[in-house]
Amino acid sequence: MKLIILVGTMTSTADYVAQAIQMDCADLVEEIEVKLMDGLEIDIFDEDALYLICSSTYGFGDVPDNARLLYESLDSSPKYLGHVRYGVIALGDRTHLNTFAFGGKKFDERLQGLGAQRVGEVWCHDASAGTMPEELATAWCRGWLAQAMARAATAA
Repeated sequence: MKLIILVGTMTSTADYVAQAIQMDCADLVEEIEVKLMDGLEIDIFDEDALYLICSSTYGFGDVPDNARLLYESLDSSPKYLGHVRYGVIALGDRTHLNTFAFGGKKFDERLQGLGAQRVGEVWCHDASAGTMPEELATAWCRGWLAQAMARAATAA
């Protein structure tokens, strides 16, 4: 099984998280590919893989600038994504309570609207908590990958 981590980031934090997962979880899947969302559109989901959206939140609950084209293509060029299995890491700051982790949550909402199947719950990291998102995300991802692989085995 291949894992593709799609990274939406403004300050590189989401990219650091994705790279930590790539290193820490390499023993669990055949291949892990980290892709910045720059220039990507909905056709990225055509590949047969498990997807992990790793997105920060920018401004007033927006997706990061580098993720905007992909996010908007889910609406402007919609297609059924029932074959897509994915998870979400949503980075945010709880001091912005009304828009906490909305970057990742917005992707989740759009993907579900197109029929994609989320594995597990959206995992949110609070930057104001003083914890290292890379450490917590890798621990979460190990459990998430086990759940995703178990689901894939029962579906096969």
